[in-house]
Amino acid sequence: CPLQTSPDPSRLPQPLPHTVKSDHCSRSKSTHPTPHSTHNAKMKALILVGGYGTRLRPLTLSLPKPLVPFANKPMVMHQIEALAAAGVDHVVLAVNYRAEIMDRELSKEASRLNIKITLSLETEPLGTAGPLALARDILNDGQPFFVLNSDVICEFPFANFLAFHKAHGKEGTILVTRVDEPSKYGVVVSDKDTGRIQRFVEKPQIFVGNRINAGLYLFNPSILDRIPLKPTSIEKETFPAMAAASELYAMDLPGFWMDVGQPPDYLTGMCMYLESKNSPAKAPEGCPQSEFVGHVLIHSSAKIGSGCRIGPNVVIGPDCVVGDGVRLQRSTLMDRVHVKSHAWVSSSIIGWGCTVGAWSRVEGVTVLGEDVQIKDELYLNGARVLPHKSISDSVAEPAIIM
Repeated sequence: CPLQTSPDPSRLPQPLPHTVKSDHCSRSKSTHPTPHSTHNAKMKALILVGGYGTRLRPLTLSLPKPLVPFANKPMVMHQIEALAAAGVDHVVLAVNYRAEIMDRELSKEASRLNIKITLSLETEPLGTAGPLALARDILNDGQPFFVLNSDVICEFPFANFLAFHKAHGKEGTILVTRVDEPSKYGVVVSDKDTGRIQRFVEKPQIFVGNRINAGLYLFNPSILDRIPLKPTSIEKETFPAMAAASELYAMDLPGFWMDVGQPPDYLTGMCMYLESKNSPAKAPEGCPQSEFVGHVLIHSSAKIGSGCRIGPNVVIGPDCVVGDGVRLQRSTLMDRVHVKSHAWVSSSIIGWGCTVGAWSRVEGVTVLGEDVQIKDELYLNGARVLPHKSISDSVAEPAIIM
C-alpha cells in the first residue's frame, strides 16, 4: 500500500525534541467490506505504547510489548481491531522504543483492516498526557478520539462508550472497572446517576468506592488545550483539573478487564479472555485420543500427540508440537514451541521456539524467553529465563536465569 506521511513535525509547538514518524499503513484496494464501513464519521485513536516493557521480560527482549502474542495475535491488535470495528480509521501509536519493528509488522495489519497506522515517536518519555500534545495535529480534527493504554485487555465496548460520551456532551469520559480491593488502587468517585467524576482518591484507607481507572478514554479535541508538550501525567495533572471543571465523566466497563503487562496478570487475563469467548475445548483434527478440558485456543497448524490432557485455559500457537502424554493447563505456548512427551506445563508462558524436555515439570509462573531449551526430566518453578539459554539443572525456587 502507498506510503502516507504524517504531519510535518515542524508544525507542532516549538521547541520540539520529538518527531512523528511516517507510516506504511493505509487503504488497501480490497472490495470486501471493512469493519468500519458502516460508519459515516471516521475517528482517530491514540494508543499509549510506552517504552521497554520491562515488566514483561524476558518476552520483550525479543519483541516490543505491543507485538507480544496474546491469545495468538499481537497484544495491540486486540485493541486495533476493536477500534476499527467502532469506526476508527486512523490509529496513532505513541512509542519510544523499537519503532522500526512495529512499523514493519503493523503495516501488514493496517492493510488488512483498511486503516491507517501512524507511529508517533518520542525521543524522550512524555508520560501519559504528553503524547497527546505530540500528536495534536493528527488528533485535532473536530471529532472525539479514543486514548488507550496498550496493556489493557477487555471486551472493548467502544460503540456504547461513544454513545455515552456524546450523550453527556462534556470534554472527556473514562471507562472504570470494579475491583475487590480498592485500597490498592486510585479510586474514581463519581455521581451514581450521571457518571460525573467528583474526585480521585489514591489508595483509600476507608471505603469511598470500588471503581478504578480502566485505562480507556474518549476525549473531545478541546482537551489538547490543557496539555503542554512536555512530560505530563494525564491521571495526576489533567484529569483532576477536568473533574474540577465538571468536564470529566465515568462509564462502567461491562465484562472482564485486566492489565496484562506482567506475567501473572498476563495469565489471569488470558483465562478471562478465553472464558469471555465461551468456546468449549474441542480436539483438533488428527488427535482424537487426547482430552481437552475447559477453554482452549489451539492454532490450526499445531500438532498434538496422543494421551494428552490440555486445559483448562490454554493457548497453543502456530507450528507448536506437543508430544504424547503431555499435561498443559493455564499456560500459553507461543510460536514453534516443542513440548516433549509426558512433560507438565502449568501457569507458565513458553516463548517462541522453546523446547520443554520429556518428563519435565514447568510451573509457578515460569516465563521462557525465545529459543530456550529445557533438558529432559527437569523442574522449573517460577523461573524467568532469558532468550537463547540451555537449561540443564532444575530451578526449584523463583529465579532469573541469565
